[in-house]
Formats: sequence, C-alpha cells, structure tokens
Amino acid sequence: MLDRDLAGMYGVETRRLNEQVKRNLKRFPDDFMFQLSEQEFQDWKSQFAISNSIKMGMRKRPYAFTELGVAMLSTVLNSDTAIEINMSIMRAFIAIRQFVLKPPVDRIGELQNEMREIKLYIEEMFTDQNDINEDTWMQIEIISQTLAELQTEKQTVKPRRPIGF
Repeated sequence: MLDRDLAGMYGVETRRLNEQVKRNLKRFPDDFMFQLSEQEFQDWKSQFAISNSIKMGMRKRPYAFTELGVAMLSTVLNSDTAIEINMSIMRAFIAIRQFVLKPPVDRIGELQNEMREIKLYIEEMFTDQNDINEDTWMQIEIISQTLAELQTEKQTVKPRRPIGF
C-alpha cells in the first residue's frame, strides 16, 4: 500500500506518516517498505490522467509498504486508529497461535462415531434375543433411520470474523 493510502487509513497526514517512518528507519527494512522508482512513479501518475501533479498531492515519490510494514506503522504512529489496528494485529496473532496449538474439535465425527456405537449396541441387544416382536423391529428400524439421517446432516458453518484489517 502507498503511504498516502495508509495515512488515510490511520487517520494521519501523509507527511506525518513519512516523518515517523524517517524517525524510525531501523524499523523499516527493505522487506517492510520501499520508495517507488522514478519510472514507477511516472507510470503510476500517468494512470490518473491528471496533468497537475501538485493538485494530486504527488510532488515526491511515494513509499510503498508491505504487510509487515503496515503492521510496523501501527506501532510507530500515535493516532487512535493506529492504536486500534495494532491491537487488532496482536489479537490476530494470538488467535492464530491458539488455533495452531489447539485445533477445533471435529464434533460431527464424534457424533457419527457415537451413533455407530449406539446402532451396533441396539442391533446386538435385539439380535441375541429370539422373542423380538414386530413392534420392536419397527422401533429399531426407526432408530436406525434417524441415526442414518443424523450422520448425513451437514454441519452448519458459523461465519468467521476476518483476520486483519
């Protein structure tokens, strides 16, 4: 993302954002941020079809930030938005770590296994006895059908909160 877009996102002026970057250059290595070359800058400006570059606010070549640079910017800027974004990034890292350390339980798989066990238990109980009447067989059939239907039902997926910005 370009510095002016990020400045708008963080709620600061572009020159203030660039000042903070220059004051904290050690925090922004080449894989976090780079400045557009003169050719890239000219090509980018020509896409807007605006002849007056001063009105467009583009007197200098802008800085482009990678996702790592965007995260670092939230630590060096002091706007309320930057603070909120920094906290969101930290929460996202914690959520990812928790997900990796403790993956979600496969509830559907567990229920399917329990239903198979119940079905086998019922079949074993009633096939061992010779005095099963027709009513009992109908009940067993209803239970088996219900278990089969439950096994084929799909799990409803809760929409996940997006991670990031």
